[in-house]
Amino acid sequence: MHLEKRRQYRDGCKVEAHKLASADPVNSYYNAQRMAARCRCAGQADEYVHWSKVAAEIARIEPRAEMSFTKVKAINDREDARQRQSKAQTSEK
Repeated sequence: MHLEKRRQYRDGCKVEAHKLASADPVNSYYNAQRMAARCRCAGQADEYVHWSKVAAEIARIEPRAEMSFTKVKAINDREDARQRQSKAQTSEK
C-alpha cells in the first residue's frame, strides 16, 4: 500500500510537470520554483516538496526550460518580500 501511494504521488508530480512544460516550455521550471517558494513562505511543507519535485521533473524532461540559479534566487527573494509585506499588512489591521 505504501509503495502505491508513493507511485501515485510521483505520478502526480510528473503530470503537473508535463502540464507546466507544455504550457510554457521555457519558463516552466521557474513557474514550478515560484510555486515552491510561495508554499515555503506560507509554511506549506508538503506542497513545497511537491512543487520542488515538479521543478526537478521539468528539469529532467524539458530541454528548452531555462534554469538559472540567479533567476531562482530572485524568485525566492520576491516571494519572501511578498510574504513579509502580506504579514505587515495583516498586523496593521
